[in-house]
Amino acid sequence: MLFPWYDAEVTLLSASSPSPRPSGRWPAWLGLLAFAVASVGTSLSGQMRRPKADVAPFTAATMVAAGSTTRVALTVKLPAGLHVQSDAPRDPSLIPTVLTVQAPAGVTVRHLFYPEATDFEQAGQSQPLAVFEREFVTGAELAIADDAKPGDLVIPGRLRYQACDDKLCFAPQTATFEWKVRIAPAGTAASASEHGDVFARLSQGRMTQPNAAPTTRSIGSSKATAAAETGGSDADVLRTLDRFTVQGTTGGYLPADDFLQFVRDAEAGVPQKGLLDGRGPLAILLIVLIGGLALNLTPCVLPMVPINLAIIGAGAKAGSKQRGFLLGLAYGAAMALVYGVLGLIVILTAGTFGTLNASPWFNLGIAVLFVVLALAMFDVILIDFSNLSRGPDTQGRRGSLALAFTMGGVAALLAGACVAPVVIQVILFSSSLYAGGTSVALALPFVLGLGMALPWPLAGAGMAWLPRPGAWMVRVKQAMGVLILLTAAYYGYLAYEIWDNRRVDAGAVSRSVQDKLQEGWTSSLSAGLAQAEREGKPVLIDFWATWCKNCLTMDATTFEDAGVKTAIDGYVKVKVQAEDPDAEPAKSLLTRFKSVGLPTYVIVRPRR
Repeated sequence: MLFPWYDAEVTLLSASSPSPRPSGRWPAWLGLLAFAVASVGTSLSGQMRRPKADVAPFTAATMVAAGSTTRVALTVKLPAGLHVQSDAPRDPSLIPTVLTVQAPAGVTVRHLFYPEATDFEQAGQSQPLAVFEREFVTGAELAIADDAKPGDLVIPGRLRYQACDDKLCFAPQTATFEWKVRIAPAGTAASASEHGDVFARLSQGRMTQPNAAPTTRSIGSSKATAAAETGGSDADVLRTLDRFTVQGTTGGYLPADDFLQFVRDAEAGVPQKGLLDGRGPLAILLIVLIGGLALNLTPCVLPMVPINLAIIGAGAKAGSKQRGFLLGLAYGAAMALVYGVLGLIVILTAGTFGTLNASPWFNLGIAVLFVVLALAMFDVILIDFSNLSRGPDTQGRRGSLALAFTMGGVAALLAGACVAPVVIQVILFSSSLYAGGTSVALALPFVLGLGMALPWPLAGAGMAWLPRPGAWMVRVKQAMGVLILLTAAYYGYLAYEIWDNRRVDAGAVSRSVQDKLQEGWTSSLSAGLAQAEREGKPVLIDFWATWCKNCLTMDATTFEDAGVKTAIDGYVKVKVQAEDPDAEPAKSLLTRFKSVGLPTYVIVRPRR
């Protein structure tokens, strides 16, 4: 029975109830399987959002003599249907595939090898793209110094690439790997490798100079290039930002009127503080605790309350109020622990908590799960959890503390679909406090979970006081079913919207940025900040990426609006490319401005 208010045996209505009963019964394990949809979606989402290449390093010889040369290779396999741009794409706005060999002391990179590019007809492109197909081999020729010390040597490498299919490109990423060779004294015969086929394919590729200037590059895509253009390092840029005041931060697509309001608020000094900013420690803890308590009213949590109470066996069938209290306490403790641990991991690893909600597969999984729950609310299907609370010795009268704890953890993860906006803000605020040296900030996610957990011990002990079940519960159940269906529709639409936003022409995004640069924007944050300090002007920073559809939309609409152009005419306007938000310098900059996605817009002003 899906809607038990207090009976662990899960009897919803009496025999006289007008509600029809379904003839079939879903086993409990199938109901629990529905809870796992979100976790499965999480795993799939990472693969679909940023499909990874399978890379394998090989050496031409396991032992190399000092004073000789050797070759190293890397086989690259992409998921079916994908390709990457070549190392020298025809369109300079596209992201090239770049192999970097981090040669240690005593090793010199003499040449790099890339395969011959193939032509790929892309809709909307005036000429074929030069790409590397699904499987290819790249590598390098290395010279070992005469005085190289004998012994094992590790040579790190990186492959920067952007996977694309015939309709969209995914976020660029970097694969890291290592080659391992053994250096022998000069004159020692090299030991042949068993992978001659790999190096035969390597020899068929093009040989390039590792220090040659790149034929093409993406704006701001190279950290070293950016430093060379600005004359400063990433650390210099961050130190320069310390001399600026952040007046406003926003993100996502904004219509012209909303963007103008953002600019006006920033110029007027209207604080864009969150609920927690500027408050004392006790007030922050109290607000977070109350916020966690309020999260129990969200559509992802409230409809699950009766279900989970039945699973843990709380209430009249718990045997006693004390037993029910302990079951509720175990359930709530798991919720608090899950949020506390997740928050701790995210803060300490500087991860991006919004990645999960940015996945179309996760949102689609949530939509499917909610449809199943809604059908159960309308008695189309029946999910029976009652047998989970039965033990061999309890005859269904007592729940299991272990089961209550487990379900509390599962429910906390499932609730993430609705409570993520609040959790993200708490974690971002905690990260900011922790970065400033406030270690107690690590406890805030746990306090949020504690707020969510507070009602459960009381509910577990006091369910016998609730009204007796009756026909009135049918209407309540059906009302919740409608609410759950609306929530399912929302997440289904969100999944579609995320997929649609990823179908973007990377070249079109880059060309729109080039147009803005010709209109007076700059791609150098360091130079823009220096100009702002000299001239006493505010700075508008626009973080973008070639895979960001809303970045292109903003350039084509909002930034073409006459009112917006007039409003930001006196600004130093900077386009900062953040192709890989997890790589430096984008990671430090986006973390500094508490960004959870692209595009992100920041207005800063030099301090007088």
